[in-house]
Parts: sequence; structure tokens; C-alpha cells
Amino acid sequence: MDVTVQPIIFTLMFAYLFGGAIAGDVQDYLPLLIPGILVQTVITTSVVTGTQLREDMDKGVFDRFRSLPIARISPLSGALLADTLRYTIATTLTFAMGYVIGYHPAGGIGSVLIAGLLVIVCSWAISWIFAFFGVIARTAGSVQGISMLILFPLTFLSNAYVPVDTMPDWLAWFANVNPISHLVTAVRELANSGVVTGDLWISLLGAAVIVAIFAPLTVRAYMRKA
Repeated sequence: MDVTVQPIIFTLMFAYLFGGAIAGDVQDYLPLLIPGILVQTVITTSVVTGTQLREDMDKGVFDRFRSLPIARISPLSGALLADTLRYTIATTLTFAMGYVIGYHPAGGIGSVLIAGLLVIVCSWAISWIFAFFGVIARTAGSVQGISMLILFPLTFLSNAYVPVDTMPDWLAWFANVNPISHLVTAVRELANSGVVTGDLWISLLGAAVIVAIFAPLTVRAYMRKA
């Protein structure tokens, strides 16, 4: 549901609810909206990594894996790798839904593919954070609660849905330093203009830092549990 229905509902809802108020009409709002919806949808999907990991560990699925002749790290790495398929589905559906209602990226198909790949890579990196929560948390509900408490302010208090220059000064400052805003801007410039900006490199650097920190922490915590 989160990778098939959510992108469609969010795209239609935000486009026709805010398009006229923010950009004058829906068509002019889509170049601003679709990259924002894409980032918000795929980043939010990464939460499932942690919740499903916790559920599998609670249900004894990982105990069954341990009895098989496979590497002990395989269930964890397999779950993280498989989730990239979820991100790919959400990315494809968001762009497809945008195209259906009139969004035609001026950057070209090549830039759109790069933008989608950027979102998938960054979401995979962020999923390591939630995988860590999934390993150390006591319940799947607590993982989801903590994750949403972090993600909702980051995704909505950004430039994903509205121009930063329309915000109060204090909120504009937060939106400008928000890492989600950098990712949205990178995707927006790629899809709409075919331009690679510094925001792309900032996003990739941030993803690399997250993996460098949370991958070892997650693996170590998981190996102790296993």
C-alpha cells in the first residue's frame, strides 16, 4: 500500500488541493510538487525496513534463518537490498502519476532516471537508520513511532511542497538547512532542467556519512541479537 497507493493518493491530493493556491493552477504546480512528493514518499517508505525487521525478529523468522547454511548477516543485508525494489516501485509510480496529470519533465528521460536513482540511493542509506532502530527497539510500533517523529518534521518542514521564500524567516532558515530540502532541490533541478547542482553532491555526501555511521552500528547490534 505504501509504495503503490500512497504515491497516487498523495500526488492527486496535493496537486488539486494546493495547486491553485500556491502556483495559480495545477499544471504550474507540478514541477514543484512531483519531486517533493517523490522524495517524501520514498523516504517515508524506508521506515518499513525497521518495522518489518523488528516484526521478523519478534516472530522468530530470524531464528529459522539461523538454522540454514547461510551467512549470519544475510537476513539483514537481504532485507535492506530487497527494499530497494520498494523504492523503485514508489519512484516509478510517482513519476508516472505526475505524467498522467500533466507533468512532463523538461530535463529529459536521462535526467529523470538519474533523479530517481539519487532518491533510491539516499533512501537506502536512510533505511540503515531505521534498521538500527528495528534491531534495538522492543516493538515494531515503537520503531514506527520514533521514525515518524523524525521524518514528518523533516519532510513537511522543507521545500518539498511550498517555495521557501513564502515561509517566515525562522522556518525558511530551517527549510534551507534541512537535508530533505537539499535532496528535493537536487531532484527538482535534474528533472525540470537537467542540471546537476551542489545539492546533489551534498545529498550523496550525507548518504555516505549515514551509511558509514549506521551500517557498522546496525551490523554490530544485529550480530549480538543473532
